[in-house]
This record gives sequence, structure tokens and C-alpha cells, in this order.
Amino acid sequence: MEAIKVRNLYKIFGTKTKQALKQVQQGMGKEEILKKTGCTVGVNDVSFEVMRGEIFVLMGLSGSGKSTVLRCLNRLIMPTSGSIELDGTDIVKMNQEELLKMRRSKMSMVFQHFGLFPHRTTVQNVEYGLEISGVEKGERNEKALKAIEQVGLKGYENQRPNELSGGMQQRVGLARALANDSEILLMDEAFSALDPLIRSNLQDELLELQSELKKTIVFITHDLDEALKLGDRIGILKDGKVVQIGTPEEILTHPADDYVRAFVQNVDRTKIITAGTLMRKPPTVQLPKDGPKVANRKMEKIGVSTIYVLDEQRKLVGVARIDDTVKLEENKSKDLRSVVINDVETTTRETPIKYLLGKALETRYPIAVLDEKERLIGIVDRASIMAELSSDLENEQEEGQSVGEKVEAEEAGSE
Repeated sequence: MEAIKVRNLYKIFGTKTKQALKQVQQGMGKEEILKKTGCTVGVNDVSFEVMRGEIFVLMGLSGSGKSTVLRCLNRLIMPTSGSIELDGTDIVKMNQEELLKMRRSKMSMVFQHFGLFPHRTTVQNVEYGLEISGVEKGERNEKALKAIEQVGLKGYENQRPNELSGGMQQRVGLARALANDSEILLMDEAFSALDPLIRSNLQDELLELQSELKKTIVFITHDLDEALKLGDRIGILKDGKVVQIGTPEEILTHPADDYVRAFVQNVDRTKIITAGTLMRKPPTVQLPKDGPKVANRKMEKIGVSTIYVLDEQRKLVGVARIDDTVKLEENKSKDLRSVVINDVETTTRETPIKYLLGKALETRYPIAVLDEKERLIGIVDRASIMAELSSDLENEQEEGQSVGEKVEAEEAGSE
């Protein structure tokens, strides 16, 4: 279900916004509009949905409009045109009282620059949003302490910001947002001011928190690796327009244009392409209803020598080989259990194939892909993994070759 629905959103900065809006809707370019009206097109006909409980990442280069879109979502910036529906209510049409109530109860924001009060302690900073909402002191203290523990700052309740590291200060900002218990978190380049190691740790902590809290998060970044790591889906913006929206795999495997292709060309695809992408449907039999005769018939029909054996809940029991099932049938045995091989490598749909290579090289059978209830949903074989890894290596070599050719050409020209 959608938590946020954005439709045909425009934001134009300047004094002649009506004129500029009409021109941009007619297809006039950003630079020409600036020249003719003095107006800057910040957001140009942006539409997307954010589903409940997902991390939706908006990314793009500086000036792409991503932060402007984010600030339109909670009306820190008033859109020029378009709608932003929150649970079916258009916040663009809200009056100030309704807007204030929405910000206090449904939506919180975590900024790049932590925005902490230097004279307040950690717990006092975290309590601030609850305080201005009129929450009673005992209740807000209880909620603040819980949020502080959630972000790993227990024991630092009485420290002031100058006594905390940058990463710890950002945790205070996140705790302040969590203390309000808002359904939606808006995070504007929340980790970009931190050094790489702390940044990576906070990304991991955010994902861990999200697995428990299931918040709806709109996360802004200019870093593709961060977007790929955090995003359930990613929206890429250029010059105020949405260029592509998709899952990390969709963005990597099917870039919409050269702009997106340039973004993703240096990413290690094997860390993103998952077992779910490469898996295929396996031949199966189910205990106790199926016996060796059914197993043999299925294997012979599709020309394979092994079949996957499931129980009544379609959970994986193991594999059976055709040599063994043929002997069972010849001996007029109807029970497959005696020949089932239980030592089968398993994985999940979300596992990147880079981490499956070792298993694939060691196992005699394709790797079984299981869902969260341990039911078999597919298999991934060694050939598919090797082919994808080889493709990624070839791409790297081609890029390296083209760079080398360019350097050689430049050197030849200088001679």
C-alpha cells in the first residue's frame, strides 16, 4: 500500500513562476526558461509512489532536484504545482494548522547537518520534538530514552553534542526522529558528512533498525553505493526530472539511458545481482505422495539426472539421483526417503551471487533457493553464476581497454 503518492510535481524558483511553469509544461528547456524569465526549474513533472515500510532512495548529482523534492514532501518548500498525497490527503492543500499536526505526528526529518542544540544534552535534544508537541515530561523522557537505546547511545544520555563524535551526533538526530514515532522518515544526505567507515556502520545500523521498525523512509543521496545498499527502490533524477525508478537490480541490469548507464558502469554488479535474478524452476517431487516412478518420469521428460524432494509444506528435504530412483522402481519400492541426499547447499533470494561462487564450486548439485519459510522457490547452478561473473569481468576489461586506447591516442597526438 502506498504511504506517499507524488503526482506531476513542479517547483520553480523566481518571481515569474506562472509564466515559467507554462513554458516548462510546453517542453521548454531549463536554460532557456532561466534566460527568458529569470526563474530556476528545481523540480520538473516528478511522479512516484513510496510504499509502506520501504526505503525509497532519491539520488542524483548536485542540482538534480533531489533535496528540493524531499522538502516538498513535508512542505518546507511549497510546490509550484502538483499533488503530494499522504494517506490519501493532499498536503499541498493543507492549511498551517493541519501541516503542523502532520509534521508532528506523521513525518520526521533527519538532516545532513545534525541540527543539535549545543546547550542541550543528548536526551534533551531527543526530547525536543516531543516537547514542542506538548507531550508530558515523564512520557517524553521515556520515549527519548527508548530511542537513544535503539540507536546504540545508551550511556551517553547526558553528554552534550561537543562531547560526541560526528557519527554519534548523527545517531542523536536519528533518535530524535524515532522518538516522535512518526510513520515516515525523511533523510536528507544524512550520512554524507561522515567518514567512510562511520558512514558504512550507520548504513548497517539503519538497515538493522528498519528490519525491526518497518518505517517508511525517503533517503536522499548522491552516492550510488549507498543507494544500492539502502534502497528497496531507487529514483534517479537529472535536471529536476525522474530518469528512472527501479530496484537496485533493475537499475544495474536495465539502465534507462546513457545518464544512468554512466552512473552504474563502475559498480561491481556481482554484489547486487542476486540468486533471485538467476534462479530457475527446478523439477520436484513431494513426499509422501510421490514415489520413484513419478520421480523417474519427471527426470526423463526434461532430461535431468537429479530431482528435488519436498515435504508436504514444500520445504526442501534433499535431492534424489536417477540411478538411485531407477533401482528403487526396479525393486518395487514406493518410498523415496531411503535415497534422498540431504547435503544440499541452500541460499536465499536476496543473496548476491558474488557470495555464492565458493558454494557453487564445491557442491555437486545446483544451489537451492529457499524463501523465509524454507520452501524451495528455485535453484541456481554453477554455470549461471560463472557466466554472470565472466560477463562482469569482460565489462571491466572492455572499460579498461577503452581507457587504455584513449590514453594511447592522446600520447600519439602529443608526439
